[in-house]
Amino acid sequence: MLELMPAIFFGHGNPMNALLINGYTEGWRRIGAHTRKPKAILAISAHWYVPGIGVTVSDMPRTIHDFGGFPPELFRVQYPAPGDPQLARRVQQLLAPMPVTFDNTMGLDHGTWSVLVHAYPKADVPVVQLSIDETQPASFHFELGKKLAPLRDEDILILGSGNLVHNLHAYAWGRHMPEPYEWAIKFEMAARQLMLAGDFESLINYEQLGPAAMLSIPTPDHYLPLLYVLATQQQDERITFPVEGVDGGSISMLSVCVGKAEGA
Repeated sequence: MLELMPAIFFGHGNPMNALLINGYTEGWRRIGAHTRKPKAILAISAHWYVPGIGVTVSDMPRTIHDFGGFPPELFRVQYPAPGDPQLARRVQQLLAPMPVTFDNTMGLDHGTWSVLVHAYPKADVPVVQLSIDETQPASFHFELGKKLAPLRDEDILILGSGNLVHNLHAYAWGRHMPEPYEWAIKFEMAARQLMLAGDFESLINYEQLGPAAMLSIPTPDHYLPLLYVLATQQQDERITFPVEGVDGGSISMLSVCVGKAEGA
């Protein structure tokens, strides 16, 4: 019997990582290489943060370049992975009675494809995106993650994409930033300890974790995908951190894996 497919949160950082070979993208490549190839991927990206719950149903979701001010070669990147309408219907079933809208216009945003171009460069694994309902609290998103957990037993990779620490106002755009901000390190280390201790309640109520948490999470969009992944943890499953680092002083590139990310 195959082990549960892991659930993985990727700290995706700068969209330029799609084109770069660095410690982060090499880590993403290793994750793809050493994780059993999934039947499909359900991606929860920080960049589909809208009112309501939507799920993509296109047979061939388009590659969305949802950013500006970057070099032309980044806009030329395509990630032609197929969609999976059957998985979209399964997601709707699992989240019932919550209303889930089938969306055939939304494609794959850069939170999803900038990671997958490294993890699954052949684009041969079907991908479905689930939106993050911006009107709901963190506890709501954690509960949705619990409802999605059975997908792991169906060989579906649940992929969250965001950043544990994401403060663009403090980011060193074009400047040398030799050391991360103290508050960024403080919150990341505290969050790691809470994850390893299984104290997800504190992570759900992150506003109560003090000033370092509020500087690290000025808006919840990049943080919430992590809660979906953590919510899928089963009894006695380990949490590991296959990719680490802080970019520009204020963006945590930490990846968080629930379960065993090794090939069969």
